[in-house]
Amino acid sequence: MDDSVLLTAADVQLMQSLAQQVTAVRPDLVNSDASYGELAWNWGKGYARAGESWLRRLWFSGADPVAWGWARLPHRARRSDGSVADVTSACLVYQVHPDHSELVDEVIDWYDTVAAGLERTVVPSDADEFALGRWAAHGYGIDPDSLGDTGSWTQLNERDLDVLEQPVLPDGFRFRTADEAGPRAAVRAHLDAWAPSTYTAEAYEGVRRTPPYRGDLHVLVEAPDGTMAASTVMWLDEANRTAEFEPVGTHPSYRRLGLGRAMLLHGMHLAREAGAGHMTVACLGAPGYPAARGLYDGVGFRPLSRDVPLIKPRG
Repeated sequence: MDDSVLLTAADVQLMQSLAQQVTAVRPDLVNSDASYGELAWNWGKGYARAGESWLRRLWFSGADPVAWGWARLPHRARRSDGSVADVTSACLVYQVHPDHSELVDEVIDWYDTVAAGLERTVVPSDADEFALGRWAAHGYGIDPDSLGDTGSWTQLNERDLDVLEQPVLPDGFRFRTADEAGPRAAVRAHLDAWAPSTYTAEAYEGVRRTPPYRGDLHVLVEAPDGTMAASTVMWLDEANRTAEFEPVGTHPSYRRLGLGRAMLLHGMHLAREAGAGHMTVACLGAPGYPAARGLYDGVGFRPLSRDVPLIKPRG
């Protein structure tokens, strides 16, 4: 299973198992988009739309996956507003177990082969000094778009779930789950929060089919008029007793009402009841994006790690 082929659902489960292993020993080394929940979310919502441009390679020690690479190659993306974006570069999501760090060079060589002639990007963790050195040795440098107040890098945040505030919603609002509200409401909530988006009913079906999705851990806030004003999905990693928010969004007309704060607190109560003792959430980390950081700081999250966007020019 270590040849370059199109990514499959079975591959994603192997990749998630490595995410769990790395989370157990060095959570700060989990690369951007390589966490247990991010893998589920990105695969589930995107494979029907862009799966034909997704290549993967897996590395094993015996029967255990110890490294993987997921290369996303050029494709066309259609958004909910009818616009179309042509993605002309390649990007890589990858993970290497810290006990097998020598495989980083093999991952890089594989990526340079399958994305030859394209501009290439990758986002390793800033805590992985060995990997950062190997990427630099292969000609990858800091992506200039990641610099400055509006840089395009993400920060992973964490908190324990031992002591939690009680959530408070404005009068007339109430919490729902996707199991209660149904697929149409869940899709509409996402589209309203993230418009324009490539999300569709088909994408949501993909998410629902991807472990460890649970409709009772997919939380929505319903406004008095029936609008789903905010939503988030929580991904429970039972092996590590941790859960991850991804995504988190609020309808533009219902922002600054405290819905996001209340939803996160309510979600953490549900995650704790489901067995989690720890929670993570990612956000844009640059100074020019204070809103999400402030929201997560306000409910007790603190930075764990950040990614380092790297780029290699076309050629």
